[in-house]
Amino acid sequence: MSKNDLNTPDEYVFVRKIHYDRYLAVALIILLLGLIVRAFVVGKIAWAVVGEYLFDRDIMAGIVNSMILTVFVMVVGVMLAVTVALMAGSKNPVLRYTARGYMFVFRSVPILLQLLIWYNLALIFPQITIPFVVSVSTTQVLTPFVAALLAFGIAQGAYTTEVIRSGLLSVGRGQVEAAASIGMTYSQSLYRIIIPQAMRVIVPPLGNETIGMVKYTSLASVIQYREIIYSAQSIYFASGRVIEMLMVCAFWYALVIGILSIVQGYIERYYNRSSRGSAAGEADL
Repeated sequence: MSKNDLNTPDEYVFVRKIHYDRYLAVALIILLLGLIVRAFVVGKIAWAVVGEYLFDRDIMAGIVNSMILTVFVMVVGVMLAVTVALMAGSKNPVLRYTARGYMFVFRSVPILLQLLIWYNLALIFPQITIPFVVSVSTTQVLTPFVAALLAFGIAQGAYTTEVIRSGLLSVGRGQVEAAASIGMTYSQSLYRIIIPQAMRVIVPPLGNETIGMVKYTSLASVIQYREIIYSAQSIYFASGRVIEMLMVCAFWYALVIGILSIVQGYIERYYNRSSRGSAAGEADL
């Protein structure tokens, strides 16, 4: 039987499929973006004013204050979250139910409401008194920054607790038992074995919460904390350039969040480096 009788081609011809739906989707997206850009270009926005106030001293002070508040809030929130997550996993029922109660209360009450309560706490407690030590006016202690730090920090701790707890649960029980078998205490195994492995699970949602907190700090403008929205409002109340100042705020928020997203990506790759290496090894085999 000859080769031709088997109808076997000498060469195989590969025909590349043309995905017309993809090209159509790209064209529609470009068209939509073009219409949006055109709307802002021809709209009644004085872009020269936007450029003029982009690096205004008050605006720059506002974005710095927003970042300072975000950093302190996340530090307080993470410290609370780690403590409460360990309490939630405790065998002691008092600690366990206390942790659950804390999470329920501070996740149930809106953050804006918590902010207003802390700021107006002086209406209930005019004085903060430590017997035989000090007695000061509550308004002197609960400044807009402190009120915002307490409101955001405590609420953030309640949300971040679940992130920390899920990260700790992602590490197998055998890791703790192996650490105990070589004489490690629970605290040593926690900081040397459990938490480093849990960071792969913790970092992505924690990074998202940090990015979200940058935006949540804008709520502090209602208690006169001088963040970027409050600074922009002070300017446009005097100049009448409302939308221009809002565009300035949008630019800075986009820039800051873009930078934080890049940093988050580097941190995630750092903690995932071992899993990437193992995956690459398996692929080579």
